[in-house]
Amino acid sequence: MTKTLERAAGIQPGTGARSKRRKNSLTRQRERIGMLASLPALIFVMALMFFPIGFATWLSFEKTNGVYYHFIGIKNYTSIFSSPLVHQVFRTNLKFLIAIPIVITLGSLTSVLLYQEIYGWRFYRLVFFLPSVLSASVTGIIFRTAFTYDGPVNSALKLFGFQPINFLVHANSAIFVISLALVWAGFGYAMLILLSGLTAIDTDIFLAAQVDGAGWWRQFQYIVIPSIRNQLVFVTTINIMYTFTSLFGFIFVMTAGGPLFSTTTVDYLVFQKAFSSQDMGEGSALAILVFGIIALLTLTQAKYLRTDAQD
Repeated sequence: MTKTLERAAGIQPGTGARSKRRKNSLTRQRERIGMLASLPALIFVMALMFFPIGFATWLSFEKTNGVYYHFIGIKNYTSIFSSPLVHQVFRTNLKFLIAIPIVITLGSLTSVLLYQEIYGWRFYRLVFFLPSVLSASVTGIIFRTAFTYDGPVNSALKLFGFQPINFLVHANSAIFVISLALVWAGFGYAMLILLSGLTAIDTDIFLAAQVDGAGWWRQFQYIVIPSIRNQLVFVTTINIMYTFTSLFGFIFVMTAGGPLFSTTTVDYLVFQKAFSSQDMGEGSALAILVFGIIALLTLTQAKYLRTDAQD
């Protein structure tokens, strides 16, 4: 039947099948050429990724100061698990997690206001996102300057009749200031991610909700939050990773881990052990453990998002 139709159309029998095979062959050839062309770059990128991880893993089984090496097996890991200082540092990192719900709450509310295009929304979008562009060191210097004993915050306290507070000398107040810096630096990025999720919502849903008498808060609770659930999971996971891996700049310029290790975070302790204490083996072991935590969080997030997409 197919050959009869091909003759009726003036096409030689089998020409269509040969053309399709030729097209598939050409497509596969282009794919192979593309893979070969990108292979050197892929090898280079993979080397940059896996060589440091492999080298750090090897160092984690050594007793070394960077010059002399001595294999000690898993003693670095057992030392970390039994170290009271490491336990204290992990508890300190958990304290900084208090910034995450604040970041997500502020990011959600501001993203909704920008989505509704309130007066001056373009200006506010720029202002809110600007702190996310600054490096952690710059943000840390800004907050250290603001909260020093002679800084503008204490000047304002004295103006209202309060005694000045040495914020960065006491443990609880120093953690409060660093957490405030994290919120200031992070909520703009969260806002942008959540705003991208809001733009995918059909505006007719909000109009229907308004017709049914739903106010702003009910729309936020029953329309906005379920619609940006994946973005909320992503922002939460990213902020948890950030809290365990990217606070070095804040700690280094604001408190240097003090007083008495009360503001030392895991990534700052890795730096202290590897370079200040010249114990690169134990520092590498701690870094590998943090890498394992981050990998577990990443896999959990990916599994959740994949399951949610299938549902």
